[in-house]
Amino acid sequence: MTETPPSSGWQTIRRVLPYLWPETEPWVKRRVVAALAALVLAKVVAVTTPLLYKQAVDQLAGDTPDAASVLGLGAVGLTLAYGLARLGQVAFQELRDAIFVRVGQRALRRLALETFIHIHALSLRYHITRRTGGLSRIIERGVKGVDFLLRFLLFSIGPLILELTMVAAIFALTFGWAYMAVVVVVIALYVTFTLRVTEWRVKIRRRMNDLDTEANQKAIDSMLNFETVKYFGAERREADRYDHAVAGYEKAAIRTGQSLSFLNAGQAFLITLGLVAVMVMAAQGVQAGTLTVGDFVMVNAYMIQITLPLNFLGTVYREIRQALVDMGEMFALLAQPAEVTDRPGARDLAVTGGRVEFDAVEFGYDAARPILKGITLTVEAGQRVALVGPSGAGKSTIGRLMFRFYDVTGGAIRIDGQDLRDVTQQSLHDAIGVVPQDTVLFNDTIGYNIAYGRDGATQAQIEAAARAAKIHDFITSLPEGYQTRVGERGLKLSGGEKQRVGIARTLLKDPPILILDEATSALDTQTERDIQDSLREMGQGRTVITIAHRLSTIADADRIVVLEAGRIVESGRHEDLLAAGGRYAAMWARQSAEGEEAEAA
Repeated sequence: MTETPPSSGWQTIRRVLPYLWPETEPWVKRRVVAALAALVLAKVVAVTTPLLYKQAVDQLAGDTPDAASVLGLGAVGLTLAYGLARLGQVAFQELRDAIFVRVGQRALRRLALETFIHIHALSLRYHITRRTGGLSRIIERGVKGVDFLLRFLLFSIGPLILELTMVAAIFALTFGWAYMAVVVVVIALYVTFTLRVTEWRVKIRRRMNDLDTEANQKAIDSMLNFETVKYFGAERREADRYDHAVAGYEKAAIRTGQSLSFLNAGQAFLITLGLVAVMVMAAQGVQAGTLTVGDFVMVNAYMIQITLPLNFLGTVYREIRQALVDMGEMFALLAQPAEVTDRPGARDLAVTGGRVEFDAVEFGYDAARPILKGITLTVEAGQRVALVGPSGAGKSTIGRLMFRFYDVTGGAIRIDGQDLRDVTQQSLHDAIGVVPQDTVLFNDTIGYNIAYGRDGATQAQIEAAARAAKIHDFITSLPEGYQTRVGERGLKLSGGEKQRVGIARTLLKDPPILILDEATSALDTQTERDIQDSLREMGQGRTVITIAHRLSTIADADRIVVLEAGRIVESGRHEDLLAAGGRYAAMWARQSAEGEEAEAA
């Protein structure tokens, strides 16, 4: 499957803008406008604050009479006004943040939900070719990137440009064009230097992100396979493998840190150069008598005022650029098309009996390697049909196609005459229950895992399903009963207990069609026999397709279908197939001999 390339910076920003200005939610627009108004007021106050400072200094130095001061205030009054102005600047900034926080959090929630829903809409093919740990990191970094972009792009870059423009205008009108020219040239050099060095650093950061993802994935893989690591005494091997991945990240992180030092040093040089230049010009003006001491102080105050956000600009731009990279990966994930989708006007599946028909079905995970080669098979309503055959024959593939994890590449699958491609996936999934070979449980309670079979199930319904699956007594014997947590992937339960929870979950779902995908092949013989009784009871009144490895478990099936190399080679009842002396009879003889040897041993 081809990957969608990450979005460019401007494409990413355009993707975020609708979350800040949604057409259907006017309250969001009102809050954005109010936050921007508070932002502008904060900057206006910030720019006028040094004027009050200048006036107070001139008053104290005797360069300006009281009557000529701003607002007609004396030195003390101007000092108080200066303090109020600084306080007002902070107040407007906090008001801006308080107004905008709801908009920002709403955007984060919507994006996170959209990404989560989209991930579940992607095909099984996509998920088995992607690394779960890497996927989670992409989402985590992407959502954090959106949060950073919303706060700093809107409230740092925009306000900084506004403030720099106002300061440059004040310099030109108050001190002359030469002052403004120095400020503009220094800012232009600073921004150019910052952008170019940051672009270089982004490549290093991107490599560092890739290595971070790889190291994280290796750690997750190792932890998920904890038992396997122990079985093979591979702790040292896993540690070396993880350390090798972290070593690559370390090298990239060192380069990132060194490039940051270079960037900071260059920015400091340019800012200091501009500050010294305008201060020297102002000092000369004071010596010549064309400027007052207050003017000299005001020039210094303005330069320091723009120096701080410019220094911050380096950090903000780097983080925004990185945020755009992280968000680009997340939006590329969102742009990944779903392989299986509902057709326009698709109707809900109407199950009238549960008749399943495979009509010349062809399919291959790879076009060059077909798996199913013209399978034609009909499972009548209420019938129990078993699929058997060697590994790679296509048994599990049939189950996946029925659940529409993939679409057939040739032919059709129908349920009660309805092509699966013409009905909604939700209604199809509601109609089919699956008990897999390895039941995977959520890291929650036993009650939660059983209740997963039906949204809104009552406790009585959960317990009834557990009784039917012959696991209720076991659950009630536990100290915490149905509130017992099962651990990650259900590792606190035995294989048989997990399978019974899976059976109870599917019984609670109560589907008319049931797929048993080698549901007992991983269990010991006694546990398998016990669970087979539960599965037989579960199949009563339902259409059941059993994918089996152990032939003894399906000997009583209404029909047994033998697959080999993607084709049906035999079909019939157990007795008939044994009498025919073909593939099935050979498989039965081999498994019987193996069973006798195992018992003798």
